Order: sequence, then structure tokens, then C-alpha cells
Amino acid sequence: MTASPIPANYRSGLSDPNWRAAMAEEYQALVDNGTWQLVPRPPGANIFKHKARWVVRGFSQQHGIDYDETFSPVVKPLSIRTVLSIAASRSWLVRQLDVKNAFLHGHLEETVYCQQPPGFVDPAAPDHCSLYGLKQAPRAWYQRFATFVRQLGFASTTSDVSLFVYNEGDGLAYLLLYVDDIILTASSPALLQRLIDRLHSEFAMKDLGDLHHFLNISVTRSSDGFFLSQRQYAAELLQRAGMSECHSTATPVDTRQKRSATDGPPIADPSEYRCIAGALQYLTLTRPDLAYAVQQVCLFMHDPREPHLALLKRTLRYLKGTLSAGLHLGVGSLQSLTAYSDADWAGCPDSRRSTSGYYVYLGDNLISWASKRQTTVSRSSAEAEYRAVAHVVAECCWLRQLLQELHLPLEKATVVFCDNVSAVYMAANPVHHRCTKHIEIDIHFVREKVALGEVRVLHVPSSQQFADIMTKGLPSFTDFRSSLGVRNVPPATAEG
Repeated sequence: MTASPIPANYRSGLSDPNWRAAMAEEYQALVDNGTWQLVPRPPGANIFKHKARWVVRGFSQQHGIDYDETFSPVVKPLSIRTVLSIAASRSWLVRQLDVKNAFLHGHLEETVYCQQPPGFVDPAAPDHCSLYGLKQAPRAWYQRFATFVRQLGFASTTSDVSLFVYNEGDGLAYLLLYVDDIILTASSPALLQRLIDRLHSEFAMKDLGDLHHFLNISVTRSSDGFFLSQRQYAAELLQRAGMSECHSTATPVDTRQKRSATDGPPIADPSEYRCIAGALQYLTLTRPDLAYAVQQVCLFMHDPREPHLALLKRTLRYLKGTLSAGLHLGVGSLQSLTAYSDADWAGCPDSRRSTSGYYVYLGDNLISWASKRQTTVSRSSAEAEYRAVAHVVAECCWLRQLLQELHLPLEKATVVFCDNVSAVYMAANPVHHRCTKHIEIDIHFVREKVALGEVRVLHVPSSQQFADIMTKGLPSFTDFRSSLGVRNVPPATAEG
């Protein structure tokens, strides 16, 4: 493929100099990567290049005609927290890399035609086709990247295909890929730098140094581990919601009964409610104390009403008072996996379905949590608790497999704490009692894991049940929060 420098006489209907500069940079990247070529417009072709590598106005593509499957390389947040916990425990360096124009590196298998981008139309050939953002570009980029890192000795994990592991001799390294952002850590500085140099030799990359800011998450490292904070994101969210100067509250939800979907009159602007609720979901990446409140807020996104808006605003007021809070990942031993499971039986006033909640600790680090409405109605509190145990056991099984692939196998059984004695008995007793014979068979895989010695389900008093704040509003919320690894930002970085 051939391409000429940017024509000086390209006409543009847009006068924004910032837009022009950004587009010029994008165009030059296409030229540098050999992915730009003007060709005559084929008759009858869906216009949007042949085996190109790049990023087009893909909104006009049709599934089955212009593309088949799509995939975006997005590493799981749980994988990120697990790898950072391991790096903190072993005192490994963690570096951050950014791939320039990542989608230009992918090889497309389809023939794609598209119009020249606005402002960059060649006056000598205004009707020719060019290329410019495809739905299959992320998939093509991932395939190109994964193929290269496998040549370096990495292997993608089956638990998370965007997490790659390098294991050769005494050298061990983990690479996490989130579209064009990379986190790389290794057991020695020499191995880390060698891998970075090899990546630089293949892709246009920017070395951002030690991990400090990733996916709108500020990362601060100290002698006692990593501190993950979304303070800036939270402050911008409050400003967007018009609550930057609101009064704070001590808890994100009150202790009253859960709201009904039909309570109160509909709000005037449902789209604003949905926008703020969706943004709050992203905050739960580092704020497990917000998980239950956000789950409750998101239940009513289809038809938000005034009481639901009040719940949303209360969550924002709690956020206002805890802007400096974040998740701490310490440097302790990672030889145990411990979980807490709880359920609020028939808590939904409309469907009478229960809410499940759990926390999972790797060593002393909280790495996984969830608050979710159960899909079926439970006939007893024991059944609701048993289903909650099944949810967290499934999560722990995935985590044990992930740790195995990270060459950190767990020798001890995973301990799951539940405050319902009947659920504890059901997890260990192979006899199907009359009150449990209607439960789906797949839920009983818990008993199999217990029999194999991979899981132990034990009773814990309700006063020590950390997962309780994942299922209901509690007045003693602050007492539990400190047990979740949620701390205030270190003083040395508070102003940043």
C-alpha cells in the first residue's frame, strides 16, 4: 500500500484547530502504518480496503455483511486486583504502557470500503473510498497482540483471555490488556525491562513508567501496598449531578424497607437518572461500600420515580462525604481465600425475591464483591442463604483456577462464612431434605466442592457477617467499612 503526505490543500468544513490537529495526527498514524489507500468506488459496494489494519465510521456496518464477530480486549477488574495483590505481596515493579493507535495494528480479513473522513477529502479524488473505525477492529487488534506476546513466551489464561502469563525458569510475569492500555509486572526488573523492549520493537508504545493512573483509577504505591482511588472521577460525577456542594450523610442507604418500583410519581428526566446511575456503577471498581446502594439505584432505571431519585441523591451525598476513600491492597501473605456470604430473604416488595451479597478476600485483601437480586423466589430464608453461598462458591472456584494459572495455587480449602445454620447444614449434608428438593440441581454443586475438600462452609455470627451490608441498609455502616479494605487517601497524596 502507498500513501502520500497530508495534502496541504485538503478542504475542511470544520474550523476547530484542536479537531484539525487531532485528525491530522490520526491521519499521519494511518500513513505511518501503511493502512491508508484511496481506491475507486466499487459499484454496489457497501461504502464505509483490503486486509487493512486500523480503526472508520463503523456505525453504518451491518452484522453478517460487513462484520461477523466482535470482541474487545477488556481485562476483568477482579484480575487487576488479584495481580496487584500479588505484585504488592512479592514487591514486584509494576509498569504501565499505552499503545499508540492500537487498532491500526490489527489485520482485518474482510474487504472494507468507507468514505473519506470529513475535513480530509482529497480534492483530486473526492469520490474515491478510504478507510477510517470498524466494529471488528478491537478483535483484529487483540488477535495481532496475542499472537505476538505468545511468541515472547506468554500464554493467555483461560480464566481471563486479556490476562497473559510468562513463566520461564525463575522468571514470572503478568500482562493485563485493556484495549490499548497495558499493565505489566515481573519477578525481576531485568525481565520486566526486557519484555518492555520487545513490545516496543513491535508496536508503537508509550512507556508511562510506574503504574499511577489506569482506567480513571489513581494508583498510589507505598511500603504497605497499593491504594486505588477514583476521587477525581467521583468529584466530576458530583459536579455533573449538580451536587458538588451538597451536605454529606454517613450511610449510602437508610434502614427502612426497600423501595417498590411503583412508589411515587415518575421523575421529569429519566435519562439524567440513568446517566448518573450508570456512572455510579463504575465507582464500585474501588468502592465496595457503594455496591449495595448502587445495586438498589439501578433496579429502577427502567422507570425511575421520585423516591428512587431520593435514594440516588442519598448515595451521592454519602459519596460527597467519602471522596477521599479508596481500596487498599496490602503486602501480606496470599495463601488463603476467604469469603462471606449473606442474603436478605424476600426483600423485594414487588417480586419477593431475595438479594444476595458476598465478599471474597485473598489473604487480607478484598478482591471480589457483589450485591445482586436473585433470579428466583426462595421459599425460606435457608434457601435464600444457600443460593447466596452457591453464588460465592462459583466465584471462588473461578478465582482458584485463576490463581492456579498465575502459578500461585492454593493448598488450603476456601472458607465460606454464612450466618444461617440451616444453609451451613445443607452445604455439608448429602441428604435431600423435604424443604430443599425443589432447588435446582446446579445449586447443589456446593456439596460436591465441600466433599472434595476445596470449600468449607462455616457459621459466623451476624455481628461479624461483613456481607450484611451487601443486602440491606445498616446503621453501623462505618464499623463494617474498615473491614472491607476501604481507607482514606494517604496524606502524602491527598491534595493530588
